[in-house]
Amino acid sequence: MSAHSITEPSSRAKWVAGSLVILYALITMVPLAWIMMTGFKTPPDSISYPPKVIFEPSLEGYVNLFTTRTRVTPDALEALPPPATWYDEIVRERNMVIAGPSKFGERFLNSVIIGFGSTFLSVFLGTLAAYAFSRFKIPLADDLLFFILSTRMMPPIAVAIPIFLMYRNLGLSDTHLGMILLYTAVNISLAVWLLKGFIDEIPREYEEAALIDGYTRFQAFYKVVLPQAATGIASTAIFCLIFAWNEYAFSVLLTSATAQTAPPFIPTIIGVGGLDWPAVAAGATIFLLPVMIFTILLRKHLLRGITFGAVRK
Repeated sequence: MSAHSITEPSSRAKWVAGSLVILYALITMVPLAWIMMTGFKTPPDSISYPPKVIFEPSLEGYVNLFTTRTRVTPDALEALPPPATWYDEIVRERNMVIAGPSKFGERFLNSVIIGFGSTFLSVFLGTLAAYAFSRFKIPLADDLLFFILSTRMMPPIAVAIPIFLMYRNLGLSDTHLGMILLYTAVNISLAVWLLKGFIDEIPREYEEAALIDGYTRFQAFYKVVLPQAATGIASTAIFCLIFAWNEYAFSVLLTSATAQTAPPFIPTIIGVGGLDWPAVAAGATIFLLPVMIFTILLRKHLLRGITFGAVRK
């Protein structure tokens, strides 16, 4: 009779669990795949009914995303010289000409600056605060931690008007600095709570040994604690970036031109005669790439960070 572990799942249970995970992954990936497919459709194919799964790929959506176009009369179109590029040819098929570049590139760059800038500040300040809460005796530490966490519970719309008035008086409306500071203030509570849990799991004996060897407190923190907390820092950075990258309400309220990010800009991509769904889908696809690449690069740290401290010896 073979021994059977009560903690080890059976092969059937593993098969069922694996099947459910694969099914769930496929279901969640269908909307993403459909958005990416729509970006390569023509406007008529994007709104056809029934929806087209098999279609002739076109780059019209990406051309419309990065350019502004104007409609011309057939006579004026015939008087123009032959199209010089492939995207000129695509636009002229719709009786239009390219008037200039669109603002999507600027809005996308704003998202990169604001998203990664606020993520860096949130993780940097959150790491220092979490280390202080973890290693030093701070009066009313529990109350302070709860106060920090309570700022995360507040819905953005509840403080939208006060922040709008404050930013207008300080001259921070529609600025990169203002959005970075705002997203940092929102994300820092999450960073402190996540990183404190990671730092608590690092034995104090490591730092004590470093201090005995002649390290200063800062050197012990930099050379001993930070390498051990790299997993938690990477995980926290991913969650902070996802919030800053996708945030919509504050961006709509506080920005309009200079610092506007991609989320409020993408829905405004309107073509002649209606909403240009291929261009919207192309913008959404490009907008997904940075966070997707950042998460893939740190996926090992993310998986380790989720399970960090789950099993104590």
